[in-house]
Amino acid sequence: MDSAPAPDNAPDNTPDNTVPSITVPPKLAKGDLLRVIAPAASRAMVAEHDHSALIERRFADLGLRLSYGRHVDERDIFDSTSVASRVADLHDAFADPAVKGILTVIGGFNSNELLPYLDWDLIAANPKILCGYSDITALQNAIFARTGLVTYSGPHWSTFGMRDHLELTQQWFVDALVDGYRMELAPSPEWTDDAWFLDQDNRSPQPGEGWWPLQQGNASGRIIGGNLCTLNLLQGTAQMPPLAGSVLMLEDDASTDPSTFARDLTSLLQLPDAEDIQGLVIGRFQRSSGITRAHLQEIAAQPALAGLPVLANVDFGHTQPQLTLPIGGRVELAVDESGARLRLSDS
Repeated sequence: MDSAPAPDNAPDNTPDNTVPSITVPPKLAKGDLLRVIAPAASRAMVAEHDHSALIERRFADLGLRLSYGRHVDERDIFDSTSVASRVADLHDAFADPAVKGILTVIGGFNSNELLPYLDWDLIAANPKILCGYSDITALQNAIFARTGLVTYSGPHWSTFGMRDHLELTQQWFVDALVDGYRMELAPSPEWTDDAWFLDQDNRSPQPGEGWWPLQQGNASGRIIGGNLCTLNLLQGTAQMPPLAGSVLMLEDDASTDPSTFARDLTSLLQLPDAEDIQGLVIGRFQRSSGITRAHLQEIAAQPALAGLPVLANVDFGHTQPQLTLPIGGRVELAVDESGARLRLSDS
């Protein structure tokens, strides 16, 4: 087992801090090698419902090769592994010149444990794609805050084990990470919210409901966000990215509910530089959260969001299909009485 380095002792951010110069990692090309790491939950947990053969085949069809961190299958009582092992795999992936992109196995609950031990200089000196979502939000926003490297909130390695109804998720992944990211988006025609990994044969896509324009206005800015409750773990640390000038793109999973999401958002909006956010985009919620359009309309009416465009039910979060969002990239948002326009780029 690897030994964790001494924790970083950088001072906490102040409200007027800025990130280093923005760096967009090189796109993927045919034949490139991806490294799969487990900064939160272990691959051993995912392997209980093993779809690895399908995953390998999907990436081979894309012309991409996969390799795996040394510690991805270690597993402890938290279905994770030691900080030292997870840090070592992340550092190895950034340091290896053969690796062109990094995918996370799955989310979890503890990737923020790694932050004091990360070598920010190593990461900054070796810019490459890092893609995952949910608990990986802590790593993505911290890396952007400390190095200026744009990362990507998008499908995990395990997501590619979905046999059916993955087409749009995979297409957005390719659009973002292979073809060059500049996308004018439209709502998906259908969506799923199911435990597909348990039963690939009985799935029922639902008709899409379109985006929900909650408050009119125009905005553009850097994207900060991902999973809201995970992003909030960075508050008060040197890893919290600045919010001034940003457009927040936020989602949460089935463990949230209307009151929890509302107060978690309020906590974020009470940070000193949140007064200068430009707009808010909210991802689609899982049904079990109980969060409805009416709840979100009420949340959008709070004073902290007065005069800002707010759009909800967008295709990112813990349902499918799932956008690949550039954390630290740019978004242009326009919401009016006739609908909304959403354009993303990573530079």
